[in-house]
This record gives sequence, C-alpha cells and structure tokens, in this order.
Amino acid sequence: MLVAPSILSADFGNLAQEVKAICDAGCDLVHVDVMDGHFVPNLTIGPVVVQSVARAATKGLDVHLMVENNTFFVNLFAPLNPEYISFHIEEEKHPHRLIQHIRSLGIKPALVLNPHTPPEAVEFLLSEVDMVLLMSVNPGFGGQSFIPSVLAKARRLRALCDIYNPKCLIEVDGGVNAKNVHDLKAAGVDIVVAGNYVFKHASYQEAIESLHI
Repeated sequence: MLVAPSILSADFGNLAQEVKAICDAGCDLVHVDVMDGHFVPNLTIGPVVVQSVARAATKGLDVHLMVENNTFFVNLFAPLNPEYISFHIEEEKHPHRLIQHIRSLGIKPALVLNPHTPPEAVEFLLSEVDMVLLMSVNPGFGGQSFIPSVLAKARRLRALCDIYNPKCLIEVDGGVNAKNVHDLKAAGVDIVVAGNYVFKHASYQEAIESLHI
C-alpha cells in the first residue's frame, strides 16, 4: 500500500517543515487538496503555497482538484510539475478532452468519484487514466469518518480496471487509518490518502508505517 498524507491536516504555520517531515518519514506521495469554495464549501490553497510545498517535497505531488472550471486550475498548477492531477467526474463536461490535456502536459491524469457516484461512471475512461480516486468521505473538510460502502465500490472498480486498464491505480481518500487499511487493501486499493491520521499522530513515521501493509 502506498501512502499519500494530505497536507490539509498539516500545520500551515510550519508547512515546509511538515512536508519535509512526512517525506523523511517515508510517504510515497504528498497529497494536495485544492478547493475553490464553489464545488465544495471550503477554500484552501493556490499555486503560490503549493510552489512552497513542491520545493520542500522530495516525493511527487498528488494534486486533487475539488473545483469548478477544471481546465483553468489544471493550467494553474501544471507548471509545478505534480506527478498526478485528479479532477471530479461530477464537475467535468468533457473529461476525455481534459484527460488528454493533462497528459500532454507530462502529468498523469486521474479521475475522482464522490461517495454517491458509481464506478461505472468512469468505465469508458479507465483506459485513458493512471489512477481513480474514490472519496470515502464527502469532499471539502478533513477529519470526517470513513464511509464503509467505499469497500464494495473499490471492489467493483478493481474489476472494471482489470478489464480496461490493469495498470490503473485505485486511491481512497477520507477517514483512512490502521484499522480499515487492511480492508481497503483486500478490496484492491493501491494508495491511501491520510490526513488527520498521520498529522495528529505522535510519530509521522509510525503512522505511515502502519499503513504500509
């Protein structure tokens, strides 16, 4: 299991040190939640802050867009050279076009599904992406409880990936901890996003190691 701590739960007064700390503690990606206050009822960070994150990080950035006007934000963050940019299928009218655009920028494209959105919604896009992110909480805020139905959803998505794109990774974001990570792995999940669980832990290394199963 790969681990991508979400900096949404970090101490923003010491953000560079926090990013360096999770990288030194063995994380695999640095998850960056970008919210615009429209698609979700919260406002987070722009490219100036993420540029500082990128300078401090020794692992790839996993940029998760929770926004309206996806193409605008893709172009805004692309110069920072993240490893992934993911966008919500619920918001995008032309997902195939945007996937191609992200890949043309040298970035791995990824799709995101809200808790209510079935995996079949992206069935005919799976061959075009590197990852699908399943939200296991309602997007917008950290610290929420894990929605158990994502386990069945992950199993269905894994079956679809096996048909269309076996190399496509499955990521889960929201309420992940050492208690449910084993169930997620059994459901076919490859990457977990963990914010509160890592950043509220006394030892970032111990928290990340407990998810590396």
